Amino acid sequence: MVMINQISLFLIPLIIGGILLYATWKKIPTYEAFVEGGKEGIQLAFSLIPFLVGMMVAISIFRASGAMEYFVSLISPALQAIGIPPEIVPLALIRPISGTAALGLTTDLIATYGPDSFIGRLASTMQGSTDTTFYVLTVYFGAVGIKKMGDALKVGLLADVVGFAASIIIVTLVFG
Repeated sequence: MVMINQISLFLIPLIIGGILLYATWKKIPTYEAFVEGGKEGIQLAFSLIPFLVGMMVAISIFRASGAMEYFVSLISPALQAIGIPPEIVPLALIRPISGTAALGLTTDLIATYGPDSFIGRLASTMQGSTDTTFYVLTVYFGAVGIKKMGDALKVGLLADVVGFAASIIIVTLVFG
């Protein structure tokens, strides 16, 4: 472990130095290229703001309206019948939308039930087995101007459903 830390301390500066030396050797104006890249990065960040604000407002409305709690209470009996804790449903609903909100829910579940509980392990596994599909599509597709995202949305949500199902099965089998 100590050796890996030492290697990483030297490797990153060596890579950056190597890139700069190579660019200088190829007679590329490195500082100007760096400044131009910084300008593009700032422009991209500003173009992402409307998409981020829209996602945050949608999540806030969904949670504050009580729609999530109503939905969970509606399907709770069916979930308990097949052995899925209803407490995990808000995480499954929020994870495809926002990683930060999902992390907050996971933190709450772990604080409430403990990291070694079935719910804590299931929440942690779900957090690592799925992605923020709507966030990725909204922010990244919006940033590059892609308007039609139907197939990407279907595949992303299918991957999320598979990730949730696999999490439930694996955590049940391993920690049951």
